[in-house]
Amino acid sequence: MAGTPATAPASSRDALAAVLKVNEIFLSLQGETSLAGLPTVRYCDTEYAFYEGEKMTVAAILRAVAGYRTRHVTVTGGEPLAQKDCLALLRHLCDEGYRVSLETGGALDISDVDPRVVKILDLKTPGSGEMERNLYDNINHLGEQDQVKFVICDRADYDWARDILNRHRLNEHCEVLFSPAHGELDAAQLADWILEDRLPVRLQIQLHKHLWGDVPGK
Repeated sequence: MAGTPATAPASSRDALAAVLKVNEIFLSLQGETSLAGLPTVRYCDTEYAFYEGEKMTVAAILRAVAGYRTRHVTVTGGEPLAQKDCLALLRHLCDEGYRVSLETGGALDISDVDPRVVKILDLKTPGSGEMERNLYDNINHLGEQDQVKFVICDRADYDWARDILNRHRLNEHCEVLFSPAHGELDAAQLADWILEDRLPVRLQIQLHKHLWGDVPGK
């Protein structure tokens, strides 16, 4: 990947010096979304990252990512957008030529995310206990390359997600993903419901959990 020119504008140099708290950066197979199965560097700021993570500049993160020699990078969490300098990190990753995806919980505004980034918007179902956090205006900032994900816990979640899909015409905005909650809903059951209703969605499973369970760093 190309390095940052020594003559980079002051604003760019300032962004490279911005500091984020990082829990881990590791190489894995992409577990979800339409990129599932591809070797991907994952930048993670998990729920406990704000008090257990390591402070790193954007420049240091870029160097760490470059060491893995892969073109796919996923910025995930926790909630990456809770750190204001995440936007600068996403922009610089795109500038370096990576194919960048952002996994966001859907509670924070995504309108300022670099348009080159593939946004994975996780709309929370009733079964998650976090449905009230959904910021539905984010749907207006999705493009064809982006994706909306529903993690389905049970039939009530499925019916709710189907209603949201139809009400907001989500498949006209972007690709829609239905995923069974790991250990809670059988994937074959979810597949049957999707087929019965002829829903224009992609069924996915959490590939990394089927391969490695809940092993950290996978």
